[in-house]
Amino acid sequence: MSKTFKFFIPCDKAHIVCDKAQYREASLWEKAKLITHLAFCKICRKYTKNNTKLTDKIKESQIQCLDRKDKAAMKKDFEKALKDYSN
Repeated sequence: MSKTFKFFIPCDKAHIVCDKAQYREASLWEKAKLITHLAFCKICRKYTKNNTKLTDKIKESQIQCLDRKDKAAMKKDFEKALKDYSN
């Protein structure tokens, strides 16, 4: 196999690299292969565009999650309520 074919990746790998790239986990080589793939694949370009929109919306939302202590207390309350309900 020549080196030119090693530069092309299938769509399933392109999706993985797209996800990794958005979280700054993709290597420079992976990004180069993704860019080449996106030049030829309309479906993966759309996937990348939608994935970017989703990431941007999540960042804009400024969602605040519960800390571990609050989650544990909520779980304990839920389990107690479930036990009381089943009896």
